[in-house]
Amino acid sequence: MTSTKIISVQGTAFISDFISSLSLEGDLHTKTLTEYTSDLKDFIYWFENVWGNHAEDTIFHPTNVTARTIARYREHMQINRSLKPSTINRRINSIKRYFDWAKQQRLIQTNYSKAIKFVPTEKTSPRQMTDKEEASLMNAVEKYGTLRDKTMMIFMLHTGLRSMEVCDVQVADIVMRKRGGHVVVRSGKRNKQREVPLNSTIRLALEEYIRSSNILQGYLFPSSKTGKRLQERGVRHILQKYMRLAKLDFSAHDLRHRFGYVMAERTPLHRLAQIMGHDNLNTTMIYVRATQADLQGEVEKIAWN
Repeated sequence: MTSTKIISVQGTAFISDFISSLSLEGDLHTKTLTEYTSDLKDFIYWFENVWGNHAEDTIFHPTNVTARTIARYREHMQINRSLKPSTINRRINSIKRYFDWAKQQRLIQTNYSKAIKFVPTEKTSPRQMTDKEEASLMNAVEKYGTLRDKTMMIFMLHTGLRSMEVCDVQVADIVMRKRGGHVVVRSGKRNKQREVPLNSTIRLALEEYIRSSNILQGYLFPSSKTGKRLQERGVRHILQKYMRLAKLDFSAHDLRHRFGYVMAERTPLHRLAQIMGHDNLNTTMIYVRATQADLQGEVEKIAWN
């Protein structure tokens, strides 16, 4: 694993300076910074131990990296390690971000990473959860779950929030009125804040949950063990328990996709992107592409037979 790979003190220092600089900017989530650290450590380890042919004097410095170096690293990930395109592209993106910064800091004169292209990926729409599968999941939660778990599942299905965002929601972030309401999402990617509307289904569920649980402040869905913030792995564990009971195979992110698919059928693209916290409309387009499969059925409705 990447965490066990040892790199030079100098290489570690370059990563540390980069991450510290980004942290001061304050526009990146901790998870993103962790990925940058891991990706750059993997690259530097490869540079010093594989690219350098295990020579003891091969120490990483950004001035020693050329376009050919990065291209060979990309090839190494593809051929020697058979990594997924998404993983390769994330690491290439981390390298590009690092060398952009290195150029700004005048550590290098030329940013050779700009010449490096990402590997092609097959763009496919995430698998859709059907109405029947959603009902099976909720039946399992209703039968075997707690009120907190039931409310959390409804909340995820009807807001489309990411697992991290669900964990971060506080009771004070919930605003409910007689005919409407919203949740203030304060974490999200790049620490951007947005408001996600709450429909009548989730409002009723939240009212019952908050009243019965007597939760007046703090996290909306706290850990049942500690009473503190529920971790993302905790959300995954909870969901997988009910998935097994319902004989289904979906992830927490698939609940977000379920929301996206259903909303795409009746919501303008730019509005859906706003609700889901997408910076790029191309990301939201996966839900629109998925609904194209329904077009055959629509045109059949006007067939002359």
